[in-house]
Amino acid sequence: MTDTAPHGWVPVEHRFLGLDRRTFAPALSVLAVALLLLYGLPALNALIPWHNEIRAGDVLDLGDGATAVPPVGWQLESGALTGGSVSPASVQVELTTGGAAISLRGTAFTGSADAFLDQVLRSEGGAPGIDGSRGTVTTASGLVGVALASTSPQGDGLDVAFKMARTAAEANAAPALLVRVRAAPSQFERQQDTVGTFLRSITPGVAR
Repeated sequence: MTDTAPHGWVPVEHRFLGLDRRTFAPALSVLAVALLLLYGLPALNALIPWHNEIRAGDVLDLGDGATAVPPVGWQLESGALTGGSVSPASVQVELTTGGAAISLRGTAFTGSADAFLDQVLRSEGGAPGIDGSRGTVTTASGLVGVALASTSPQGDGLDVAFKMARTAAEANAAPALLVRVRAAPSQFERQQDTVGTFLRSITPGVAR
């Protein structure tokens, strides 16, 4: 009669605290990979600074030939420079510097720049018509945007809505562009001239 070991039985020489030592190495390898993915790579990414600094001569691509000149020395966190194939209805640009950020978002919208800004405020829980006085921003190319400034304990802001059309006749159906400036307390005045220069540099694309 031959003795047969019970199913799952582990020889004494391979046991440690009741566990099969032969499974330790594969289990530790899996654990090491999991820890690397969960903590190692994000930590490494945080340690490596992101450098995509705007240089003199760089021009942002806003789709269909529309452009803007970003501030030299700022970081281009997202978005494309000219030479690509960006759709004006899907523009997403993020520019940052110490204590300030400029974002641009393009979308399809039928109506005026003022109505577009109303929709943006409404979608964020704001109340169009009672959100403060609005002004206008005119770019060097003659594009007119509707501007709304804001102030809070977190800092200062400026929203400017454009309809990206070369002619008034095309403005209603042209793509919309929201330029949003956010700055930490006391930082907006320091960046005011830079922001103004950037806004004036926005140029609409080809005629539709």
